[in-house]
Amino acid sequence: QVQLVESGGGLVQAGASLRLSCTASGRTFGNYAMGWFRQAPGEEREFVSAINYNGGSTTYTDSVKGRFTISRDNAKNTVYLQMASLKPEDTGIYLCAAGPYLRSRVAEYDYWGQGTQVTVSS
Repeated sequence: QVQLVESGGGLVQAGASLRLSCTASGRTFGNYAMGWFRQAPGEEREFVSAINYNGGSTTYTDSVKGRFTISRDNAKNTVYLQMASLKPEDTGIYLCAAGPYLRSRVAEYDYWGQGTQVTVSS
């Protein structure tokens, strides 16, 4: 089992920045690819970004490319999502997930956190 806890969300104005963190406990963090997803009210969970087990490969959904940066620190069992130039459409619950491969589908991830709320006002 892997337990994931997100933090760092909040209410910000458009154009601001936030850094989300997701800290893992349980099985070896460094064995897993990590993903960030978000879910707006009434919407399906959507992929945001992912990073492979050692940080050597990353991927982003098109809407966040150039604004968001994913990174990880395996010594701290933590994955980060640095978000800049936030837009109201970035609003949602942000969840981190752990899985065996660098993927963008929800079904490819085995473990999920509870999420942290990000609200961007216009």
